[in-house]
Amino acid sequence: MDETAAGKGADGWQTPAFPNPFNLPNPFQDAFDYGVDAMQRWVLFLDVLRRRGDQFMEHADKGKPPVLTFPYEVVIEGRKLKRPCNYMLLRILPDPAIGTDPAKRPFVIVDPRAGHGPGIGGFKPDSQIGTVLRAGHPCYFIGFHPEPEPGQTLADVGEAEAFFIEHVGKLHDGAGGKPCVIGNCQAGWAVMALSAVRPDLMGPIIIAGSPLSYWAGVTGRNPMRYLGGLYGGSWLAALASDLGNGRFDGAHLVGNFEKLDPANTYWKKAYNLYAHIDTEADRYLDFEKWWSGFFLMNGEEIEAITDELFVGNKMTSGGIVRNGRRLDLRNIRSPILVFASFGDNITPPQQALGWILDLYSDIEDIRAHEQTIVYNLHHDIGHLGIFVSGRVARKETSEFVENIDFIDLLPPGLYEMILQPKDPNVPGADLVAGGYVTRFEPRTLDDIRGLGGNSPEDDRCFAAVARISDINKGLYATFARPSIQAAVNEPFAEWLRMTNPARSQYYLFSHLNPFMAPVGAMADWVREHRRPVSPDNPYLGAQSRVSDEIAQGLDRWRDARDSAVERLFLGLYNAPLLQALVGLAAPGEGARPPHVRDEAFEALVEKRMAEIMARVEEGGVREALFRVLIHARRGEGALDERAFQMLRKIRDEHPGTQHLSVDAVRAVFREQVFLMLMDEAAAMSALPKLLSGEKERKEVMALAERVLEASGPLTPDQRARLRQVDALLHNKEERIEAEREPPLRVLAGAGGSSLVKAATDIRRTDAQHRVTGTAKAK
Repeated sequence: MDETAAGKGADGWQTPAFPNPFNLPNPFQDAFDYGVDAMQRWVLFLDVLRRRGDQFMEHADKGKPPVLTFPYEVVIEGRKLKRPCNYMLLRILPDPAIGTDPAKRPFVIVDPRAGHGPGIGGFKPDSQIGTVLRAGHPCYFIGFHPEPEPGQTLADVGEAEAFFIEHVGKLHDGAGGKPCVIGNCQAGWAVMALSAVRPDLMGPIIIAGSPLSYWAGVTGRNPMRYLGGLYGGSWLAALASDLGNGRFDGAHLVGNFEKLDPANTYWKKAYNLYAHIDTEADRYLDFEKWWSGFFLMNGEEIEAITDELFVGNKMTSGGIVRNGRRLDLRNIRSPILVFASFGDNITPPQQALGWILDLYSDIEDIRAHEQTIVYNLHHDIGHLGIFVSGRVARKETSEFVENIDFIDLLPPGLYEMILQPKDPNVPGADLVAGGYVTRFEPRTLDDIRGLGGNSPEDDRCFAAVARISDINKGLYATFARPSIQAAVNEPFAEWLRMTNPARSQYYLFSHLNPFMAPVGAMADWVREHRRPVSPDNPYLGAQSRVSDEIAQGLDRWRDARDSAVERLFLGLYNAPLLQALVGLAAPGEGARPPHVRDEAFEALVEKRMAEIMARVEEGGVREALFRVLIHARRGEGALDERAFQMLRKIRDEHPGTQHLSVDAVRAVFREQVFLMLMDEAAAMSALPKLLSGEKERKEVMALAERVLEASGPLTPDQRARLRQVDALLHNKEERIEAEREPPLRVLAGAGGSSLVKAATDIRRTDAQHRVTGTAKAK
């Protein structure tokens, strides 16, 4: 800076200049400019902390309502139900200029009760709620109050959520399908459990960053799963609840989360605010309004969660029993869409998807239970980014919403959802509403195993933790709990909550601290005389380098800590003596229950398949079209949204079909899929009986070509198969070969030759159902 740069600014601030006749780099001027900027930023930083503390108390005084950026109204208050709980159903009010489409299925978003309050699914315009509203869907939100009702249990919460979702379904009875439910983080397992108990309650389920297989992970990368073992199991949750006079403080869960990334918790978050104080204050305060909202749970609730899920891992083993009923996720009939990220250190993909390996032996097992499971994996987004990142909301969440009806129609099986940028020049581009073309790639259980996971030795370690946890919990309940519960009262419990470091930091920098009194006036003066330093100031660069070194040092400490935790855990719980003492060394004793053949279920499948086969000659144009499409697409695994959008367009074009809901079409389509799976030759030979005349036959062939061409020009194989169908419809000599490999396998791209052996055994072998004498059932 030369001398001409000196003088008074518009606000009267005198900027001194040091002599620099040759206009050379002037370290004294740079140091002075940086010093002024640094001091101003420090004052503004303290002011933001003061505002944060005051915001914390103001939000608490208002009862900590959901931190949604969208207006809403309370539809049902859970505290007034027959079995009261602190949950509530909210209706999100759309922009009057945009509104919602009553023909579209409603969405219900459920936020996690994992320490913080509700609102993460909609506290930014680019969020799950924002995406749903922009797509024209009615949107509802299930939130909760800061304190649970006396005696409230997880069963009470589940009944309330079921009542809420059922009410939404009744309000939108004429919509295109049952409500789609989004479960974020901890709400994901709650939604899955509810759907298993009430299979007909909801439409597709989207579980985002939700743990379901709690032991799973990758050695060296997922240390949080070891903490339960090092703490001795779930007895600490019981102790924390007793010290809270029967209520568990969610601040403890938040503290565990923050310990995972000390660099971000203790340095980067605060430094980013300090370094960008002129632009980051509002964003920081918006996030802190949600982050600082610590909510409570009843002791029974947190103990059930830790005993049965976090430590016990009973969600997928059938170990959870409520009111005499065993929770079995295989009862779910809704399509399940799992969203996970490799950058998530809270719920890694192994925990989000490992339940599939726990429950099913192969792809045919998934199909036998008529389940459709879709997963989408992000490369690097963190746990909170799954819910709050604008780029996730604009891409993944938008595509989930746009294609939710398509997901509802997918044949049973396992798929990966792949998003590709839309090319406006490709066929069918006009059918794609968003900026990406969504396709569903068939996957097998080996693809899930390829993500990494536990070895049998790892599972035995976690099984040992579960048994040690039961022992310690029993010892605590017998010898310590009675005296602690007798000694603790509500004032003492409230004192512990108020002095928790997670809360006290907000009080410390609020107006309650007399030393913060002058900060507001100082900040006003600084904003009036603000002099930000030039970006090329060398001292500013040095500041950034020092910050990076501090963050890297904390990361190195974290890595060393996590490595030590893992070694200690494996060394302790992999010890043969310990495993023998807890009964894991007994003959035939395993860490996980084996897959057991369910003969009663197989009998039900056989009965259902027989009922479906009895309707092989029933139907009309719709059933015939589905059979032709399945036959023509044999050998092509991936499905993309353009074909579905064309089907929807055709439905809207034809009088009398616009009223058909996705649920009705889904039932018809799935029945045709199973017919083609069990006996394709019989299903195809019955086509002429489904169509009353030449007009309907031509219509089916024309519609089939339209749907197939939506994704690109017809392949030679597709043309050949359509010619075969045309020959069949017109009694020509050309024959349809019913291949030995079931078409559903190729359509869904999965292994296995039949739904289950029982379904294979009932395939019809009567020659009158064969188009040729050479096509035989497997």
